[in-house]
Amino acid sequence: MNLIRHFLAGYTENFILALVLWPMASFALTLPILAWLYHRDGRLRFGSAVSTYLAVLYVLGLGCFTLYPLPSGDSGLGITRGVPWQLDPLAFVGDFAREGVSTLPQIAFNVVLFMPLGFIAGRLLRWGFWRSVVAGLLVSFCVEAAQGTGLFGIYPYSYRTADVDDLIYNTSGAALGWACAAALARVLPPGALAEEGEVTHTPGFVRRCVAFWLDTLLVTLVSTVVAGIVILVLHNVPGGERWVDEPWALWAECLAFVLVELAWPARHDGSTPGGAFVRMSCETKPRTGGRRTAFYLMRLAVLGGAYLFLPLLWPLLVLFYLFARKMPYDLI
Repeated sequence: MNLIRHFLAGYTENFILALVLWPMASFALTLPILAWLYHRDGRLRFGSAVSTYLAVLYVLGLGCFTLYPLPSGDSGLGITRGVPWQLDPLAFVGDFAREGVSTLPQIAFNVVLFMPLGFIAGRLLRWGFWRSVVAGLLVSFCVEAAQGTGLFGIYPYSYRTADVDDLIYNTSGAALGWACAAALARVLPPGALAEEGEVTHTPGFVRRCVAFWLDTLLVTLVSTVVAGIVILVLHNVPGGERWVDEPWALWAECLAFVLVELAWPARHDGSTPGGAFVRMSCETKPRTGGRRTAFYLMRLAVLGGAYLFLPLLWPLLVLFYLFARKMPYDLI
């Protein structure tokens, strides 16, 4: 027991660092996480959300435990000297013969470290056995490669041992983790996934925000690419230089916004590209003719204002939704 306690004491700082980074990483990843959960489940479940945020903590912990502390100073490992790679898969036999049971905590740690990865793959991602094992193998390979190459060349020398035995232990841990997830599923089955083509016509405010965020990402990407192409063409067309300073980026952004928030949902039953991903339609009730046209024009005006005057208009929209339980354009 003292042997295990002494071994784990060397990783206290790594665990503390992961805990410190966890809230910041969780906040930064909130929108992608919500988008994925809405897409996978068709709704937000408390258990799924908690599991996903714990998975974020695990990924941070994996990075901190395997790559931290980083080299520092003017000399030492990673700076002026490196650690040779260990490529003998039977090296653990010699280690055990030399050091006895003191080698077991390190082996057990490498197995246990990757068990959550296999569990996450099987339970949260719903992957099969071999896919989960391959994922564990690839993640372990990336970790060992980072250790053996000085974090992919950031440092001139390796600062930790790239060990092929760790690859074996880690992959075994992922397989055991998946087996634990499969055993748990027999006792406590995971929640049902969203059905193919499932779409809600009564989306909540959070789902609307996530869909709008995805749409704005698409608008930004499309407008940036289009504006860049236009400017590039103008630079290479005789007489085009005098048009280069025009606000092409703004025009492209406005056009992309209209296409994404007006033209696309009008032709796809109220689902924008982002809305389709999170399984929602903005059409909360049937509308036809001029009423449907007025609905989409008002929606474009409201969302356009929210997009242009972010974050000034959003508190007003939040207050409106809290009292009315709908968006302004839903009143039409």
